[in-house]
Amino acid sequence: MSEINPELKNIVEAALLVAGQPLTVDKMQAMFPEGSQPAREDIRAVLDALAEEYAARGVELREIGKGWRIQTREKYAEYVARLLEERPPRYSRALLETLAIIAYRQPVTRGEIEHIRGVSVSTDIIRTLTERGWIKEVGRRDVPGRPALLGTTREFLEHFNLKSLEDLPPLAELRSLDEIGAELNARVSDTDTGEVSAGPMAADRPETGADQAVSEDAVPPDSEVAEPAPVFAHSHDSRG
Repeated sequence: MSEINPELKNIVEAALLVAGQPLTVDKMQAMFPEGSQPAREDIRAVLDALAEEYAARGVELREIGKGWRIQTREKYAEYVARLLEERPPRYSRALLETLAIIAYRQPVTRGEIEHIRGVSVSTDIIRTLTERGWIKEVGRRDVPGRPALLGTTREFLEHFNLKSLEDLPPLAELRSLDEIGAELNARVSDTDTGEVSAGPMAADRPETGADQAVSEDAVPPDSEVAEPAPVFAHSHDSRG
């Protein structure tokens, strides 16, 4: 590997600290004037060097989606979270299960989600997931009515610390929707969510009777899952 340029390393590190979102190599190149942009290989060498330096620290440099982000290590997240005063937003089990089904079965229609869950999916849940930037319409099913096909976004990968959907546990290893929800719930508890402010979303409101009347095979009798507040303080706050 070529020798690391210390000035380039400092610039890249500073950018990662204040970005508030994963940075791609292209974005890092774009910080420099035309004619003086470093080679992609040099930037990647700097990223590898920084990741190695952070290996024994409380923060880590991780590749998330198609970008890179400096974040608190999972084992220290609970300590850093205590510095935050705001109550984190809460997401119902129905919302997280809906998101899990979309992640594993995409592209999927709303009707197919309802068939898997055994209950209707409220418009508020779809709206909340869309407003968060976690799902989007990716096409239309070629059947009467042409229902919208839903899929996850790059923001979904970034939020849940996934480089790609392949980082999700193989579906064959998850025997039920309970286990899918539990896996996603665990990722919600481990991620940095400070880039989006909590508003009066549908997920904060009680579920309707239809949402609560879930079949025994589909959903366990659980209430809500709390999303943690940010675990890494950037100099300022901040897939496709």
